Amino acid sequence: MPHPDGQDPLTPVHRLTSVAAVVDRIITAIAVRDFNPGQRLPAQRELAVLLGVSRPTLRAALVELADAGYVETRRGRTGGTWVRAGDGERTSAAVARTLLPAWGELEESFDLRRLVEATIARTAAERHDADDDEQLRRCLAAYERAGGEDEASRTTDADLHRAVCAAAHNSQLQELSRQLLARVNLGMPREPFARADYDRALPQHRELVAAILASDAERAAAVAREHFAITEDRVRAALDV
Repeated sequence: MPHPDGQDPLTPVHRLTSVAAVVDRIITAIAVRDFNPGQRLPAQRELAVLLGVSRPTLRAALVELADAGYVETRRGRTGGTWVRAGDGERTSAAVARTLLPAWGELEESFDLRRLVEATIARTAAERHDADDDEQLRRCLAAYERAGGEDEASRTTDADLHRAVCAAAHNSQLQELSRQLLARVNLGMPREPFARADYDRALPQHRELVAAILASDAERAAAVAREHFAITEDRVRAALDV
């Protein structure tokens, strides 16, 4: 539904307008573990779209980040921009400049996401069918096998949550879930991830799937409300609020 002032209420809460703002945003993304040390950033074309900036602006920001020791550029078959450090001397100030101006809206978005994801989980428990059950079991097993490895765990986590959304049998709920992930993560449509997050999420994933398979709608909703605080907690920890 359009917003009364004509703006989409689910667009990113912080628009980047300068190289300095892009530098701060990428440092923040590294600090909250959208991107982990040793990981390759998305291709410049993709990253520019995610951040809503021009490629020349992004390239200038990446040069500054390389000079500051946050990333490095590699050539050849493994070419691209790779994260070097999780924290640096500029991290605290960059995170504050990125998050504090939007903090009130972010807190409301965190709350909205927990409410929506609880609704999705409850609805999945009420509407799931045999095909959904098979997919949920398959995705949970894949997450368990990932064992906390960065990208495998992040990918299988996303697959599991897509399976829960699919079991709700409402495409608009699925789209709202996707939009809210980007909303709480300032435009990045990916969950922050660290090994501690995997260890925390694993028993919750098991309990969520079990509740849906058992058609326990209230339990599924309660687990989802707890589970979707993980990303919020990681963002809060980066800002130390």
